[in-house]
Amino acid sequence: MTARRFIGGRAEDKQSYWRRVDWWLVIPAAFLSVASSVFVWSASRADLAPADDPQYFLVRHLINVTIGVGLAFVVSRFNFRLLRAYTPIVYVVSILGILAVYSPIGLSIAGARAWISVPGGFTLQPSELAKVAIVLGLALVLAEKLDAESEPSDRDVLIALGLAALPIGLVLLQNDTGTALVMSVIVLTMISVSGAKRRWIIGLIGGGILAAVVAVQFGVLRDYQILRLTSFLDPEGESGAAAYNGIQARIAIGNGGLFGRGLFEGPQTQGNFVPVNESDFIFTVIGEEAGFIGAVICIALLAIIMWRGLRIALNADDLFGRLVATGVLAWLMFQTFENLGMAMGIMPITGVPLPFVSYGGTSMFASWIALGLLVNVNVHTQAKL
Repeated sequence: MTARRFIGGRAEDKQSYWRRVDWWLVIPAAFLSVASSVFVWSASRADLAPADDPQYFLVRHLINVTIGVGLAFVVSRFNFRLLRAYTPIVYVVSILGILAVYSPIGLSIAGARAWISVPGGFTLQPSELAKVAIVLGLALVLAEKLDAESEPSDRDVLIALGLAALPIGLVLLQNDTGTALVMSVIVLTMISVSGAKRRWIIGLIGGGILAAVVAVQFGVLRDYQILRLTSFLDPEGESGAAAYNGIQARIAIGNGGLFGRGLFEGPQTQGNFVPVNESDFIFTVIGEEAGFIGAVICIALLAIIMWRGLRIALNADDLFGRLVATGVLAWLMFQTFENLGMAMGIMPITGVPLPFVSYGGTSMFASWIALGLLVNVNVHTQAKL
């Protein structure tokens, strides 16, 4: 009798988990990740793929998506309390991963030393996974206020900033300004939502502006980084790779018209005029080969993900869950806006991938882990209702 109840309890719990999953969140992300594989394939066919295999990037992308979905499932099923308990371990491992890029297994790509090589011919970008550590770490610290307190203490905010400053500083040393910007937005948003005193928000914004001015004036940023950040302001008046990339990206999107040139038929895409268009500039491939309709569908699906993420953050019944959902939402929203913006010429070129769409193993894993965290918060919240 006891065994039956135990088995029945497990079956009921398993069934209730699937009922509590927000499918409006999961299905658009899954569709984007799978559908984007054909555009990754189209963008990479004209490249000299390893072993001259035109399907190389297509296969790798689908493998990355499969692994990412698996990671999201594991994260979403993880006990919410254990998630808090293991946060310090996640943080330490992420810092060690970032430091590993300076070891013999570290790799430099496009001027940024931000990757490590792993067996099987794969590479990992630890800074992508460090975004997860920042979200969990700040949520843990900012949510640990006393019952009598209505807001995090100044001490808690300082600890949170210290935890975030270490990975952000290490990422900046790797010349990866795009990832550092995403991390900074996560930090600012989470501290704002935590209920911290307004002076912290004003101070962080002012400090960020001051730090940017100092970095430019004293040569902390390299010339090519400054050109990347400023070329979008006057693309016709600038010269160099940054301005060229932005111009070619806009030409590709404009070529698409209403319905697009068709898969494998985009002249900018197939002519390799847009750099890394299987990753950073994947939206230009969608715009050129699927046209305005395809681009709108892509943006609409991303918007649905953000809407559901916002809903989960608003409905979260404890501060830790709300902060986790808010951090993930800030991450995905800013990274999406930045990627689409740099493709359309309204944001600086920083080299951040488009969540759930761009080719790249670590970015795909990180995006799906982030989605798994949102599902976890939602399932945990629904279980209490």
